[in-house]
Amino acid sequence: MTNNPPNAAIITVDLQVVCNNVQLPTLSQLQLWADTALKPYNKNFELTIRLVDREESQQLNHQYRDKDKPTNVLSFPFEVPPGIELDLLGDLVICADVVEFEAKDQNKELFSHWAHMIIHGCLHLLGYDHITQDEAKEMEAIEIGLMAQLGYSDPYIAS
Repeated sequence: MTNNPPNAAIITVDLQVVCNNVQLPTLSQLQLWADTALKPYNKNFELTIRLVDREESQQLNHQYRDKDKPTNVLSFPFEVPPGIELDLLGDLVICADVVEFEAKDQNKELFSHWAHMIIHGCLHLLGYDHITQDEAKEMEAIEIGLMAQLGYSDPYIAS
């Protein structure tokens, strides 16, 4: 039984773990972070979160972004064909090694950085981007607000 109010949006997270890292967030943590990012849109969403090693991250980043290095988060929005109704939002591929390295390098609490990566990736799946300065300001403002709701500090302020 769920504690969702009637007609509340349901966010379904499918977790795939294909890395050997020890300090990974739990499914309930990932669910909370995805819920925080997506529930304000009051729609049902389904997404896959795949936690990968450096090799898979680098291969995907090279294949889809022409960048031959691992990266923290890749988002692959699902494009629903016209006339078909699906709740499928897309996939997030997150490199656990890169997230751990960045958290340590930036003096951030590890799971705070994980939360930021999930929120950041979910916003990309929704169509937000940070290519222009205005887009970056808008996306960062949303991220800062969502992180604050979770009790985390501004992820864009250096520790």
